[in-house]
Amino acid sequence: MQLSLKIYGKVQGVFFRKSAKLEAEKLGLTGWVRNEEDGSVRVVVVGTKEKLEKFAFWCKKGPPFAKVSRAEEDWQDRGEDFESFEVLD
Repeated sequence: MQLSLKIYGKVQGVFFRKSAKLEAEKLGLTGWVRNEEDGSVRVVVVGTKEKLEKFAFWCKKGPPFAKVSRAEEDWQDRGEDFESFEVLD
């Protein structure tokens, strides 16, 4: 399965991307995370439904200095093949 998330709030400059990478790797997920020009963070992640649900739950809170106001989710049955989880610029 693949989950795309767009996360809004105070999510840039608070180590959200690095923390998301650590969380994804802990769960054995692959994909990527990047900052968007509108101040949000975009994540595309692939794995089992159970692990993606755990990751989505984490993203709705984020790391300690983040203040997530909302997260939009887009679930897909099939995902891209990523070799690892990357932080993109």
